[in-house]
Amino acid sequence: MLKRVVFVLVVLSVLSACAPAPTATPVPTATTAPTVRPAPTATSAPTATRAPTATPAPTATPAPTATPAGPREVVIMTHDSFAATESVIKEFESANNARVKILKSGDAGSALNKAILAKASPLADVFYGVDNTFLSRALKEGIFEAYKPARASQIPGEFVLDTEWRATPIDYGDVCLNYDRAYFAKKNLPPPQTLDDLIKPAYKGLTVVENPATSSPGLAFLLATVGYFGKDKYLDFWKALRANDLLVTEGWSDAYYAKSTWGGKGGDRPIVVSYATSPAAEVYFSQGKLTEPPTGNVLGDGACFRQIEFIGVLKGAKNPDLARKFVDFMLSTKFQEDIPLQMFVFPVMPDAKLPDFYKFAQIPKKPAFVSAADIDANREAWIKAWTEVVLR
Repeated sequence: MLKRVVFVLVVLSVLSACAPAPTATPVPTATTAPTVRPAPTATSAPTATRAPTATPAPTATPAPTATPAGPREVVIMTHDSFAATESVIKEFESANNARVKILKSGDAGSALNKAILAKASPLADVFYGVDNTFLSRALKEGIFEAYKPARASQIPGEFVLDTEWRATPIDYGDVCLNYDRAYFAKKNLPPPQTLDDLIKPAYKGLTVVENPATSSPGLAFLLATVGYFGKDKYLDFWKALRANDLLVTEGWSDAYYAKSTWGGKGGDRPIVVSYATSPAAEVYFSQGKLTEPPTGNVLGDGACFRQIEFIGVLKGAKNPDLARKFVDFMLSTKFQEDIPLQMFVFPVMPDAKLPDFYKFAQIPKKPAFVSAADIDANREAWIKAWTEVVLR
């Protein structure tokens, strides 16, 4: 019975706190029972003349508006000669909500060495610039994952050297000897026409080449001598060239700009290993000051070597989806037509239009040839033998 009284008291207390009546009904005498404590809510308003102010219900917080994720970064590891028009790169970034970071890592050979050393924890998502002289090494080291781009079927077969599509061809150019036309005219000396001319006394101290161990054009030129003179006689040529006061640099930029007579940095070598497109580049960069190149090419049979550059998605890339999209982008007409303007080599896609000044970009009729199998089997041995003969 006592429990029922307590229950009634509690109910009445709650009702009195909420009721609009001005005066509360007196509490029944049962409340005098000595063992029963008044309900806490009843003591807070003894006269129950006014309902307590209700605490407003909390306002529901609106769900936050989802903000788009910021751009992801795709890192392109490449050689120091990589270049692309800013607006072209921006087009890729806008289309893919991405930010492109170009990680220049030295000459192509040096860059590849860095990529191989870091393959357990790659420094980038994509590697661009490995060429056919170093391609087999990159494939053996397993630094690339396979990816066949959307436009793969449109690439001429002569450029496709990896049918597993770990490496995709992007551009090509012929490594040749460039010479200073004004220098030879002033000296009343005919410019060299073949590799044999370089070892003649009249051309002593005139040639600079790049180290084939660290430079892709340097290695390409070494292969040209192998293709032209043969595996058994190419070192005889290099011995004679060293005796004719040959200069060797670690990379193309140093040879072309710092050591050449036309580079503007006090160089004294009028013959430099470069590209058949370099004379056209000289006209372009003169911004109308030149109507013809200051340099020429040595295009005799076997004097040049065709270099093909590739791109590959690095295994373990942080953003492999963006890496694959960048491979596709480099094969797009937009990027392919930017290549001749920025890196002065030829695009591999046949539908890419060439700029007008490429009329000065010559293509040798008979470049030297060394098979991919021979390069793969002998490259390191040829470089080592060259090093022994030329640098020691």
